[in-house]
Amino acid sequence: MEQKRAIDGFGAAALIGFATLLAFNQVVIKWTGSGFNPLFQAGIRSVLGFVVLVLWMAVRRQRLGVLPRGAITWGVIAGLLFAFEFLCLFAALDLGSVARVSILFYSMPVWLALVAHFLLPGEALTPIRAIGLVLAMGGVVLALLDRDGGTANLWADALALLAAFGWAAIALCLRLTPQAHVPPVTQLFFQLLVSAPVMLILAPIFGPLIRDPQPIHYASLAFQAVFIASFGYMLWFSLIKRYRASSVASFSFLSPVLAVLMGWILLGERVGPEIWAALGLVAVGVVLINRK
Repeated sequence: MEQKRAIDGFGAAALIGFATLLAFNQVVIKWTGSGFNPLFQAGIRSVLGFVVLVLWMAVRRQRLGVLPRGAITWGVIAGLLFAFEFLCLFAALDLGSVARVSILFYSMPVWLALVAHFLLPGEALTPIRAIGLVLAMGGVVLALLDRDGGTANLWADALALLAAFGWAAIALCLRLTPQAHVPPVTQLFFQLLVSAPVMLILAPIFGPLIRDPQPIHYASLAFQAVFIASFGYMLWFSLIKRYRASSVASFSFLSPVLAVLMGWILLGERVGPEIWAALGLVAVGVVLINRK
């Protein structure tokens, strides 16, 4: 497939839909945490997502095929980054609110644009994009400084930022290594295959694996496995190969906006004025980062 640099109508529609799906998923993860240990939940999600992906490949008669030299090594590295990202994200959502974690996690385009300026051809920061970077980083700082009357969890904030760094590292891995020359389904195959055992082995660190699972928690796991861990991320990997990395990432500004609203409406989370201000700065900054 010929690589397109600018986001077209199809890309915009796909990215908006995916951003909405990811926003709702933050609420689902938080909700499911009352039934399962956060890392056990993430590991089971990868297992189920891997099963769905393999079945999909079998139905479509897709094979991994002959991989470029170094693709397997970098596939394992990407899988470890995948495990790191979701270890941090699920633990952050277990400890903190959806609103705070989402703002910090979806600052990923900021860090990706900063690194892409030096590493990816054609993705240098223009003055407008640099202003967007400063605004978005200001929003992150404001979110970190707002301690919500002392109730905000510092560990949750730190883990959410680490998850954002892990996500940005995966995007760079898919552009700068031999993984860039393999199909999205193969990229996801390695990431789910490697991440599942890693997260399940580490899960006992976060306490008992089972908390108080109800039928709704099992349904939530199935939702994550089908719509997020398999088909959802396969779509995202397809888009990151087709369009400019920072442009794809920049559409994720919709996710924290929607996630904060969903956390407020569905979970009854308190969202103070400082968080709304931080959200606005991050959203405006990421929009500017995405300008041509």
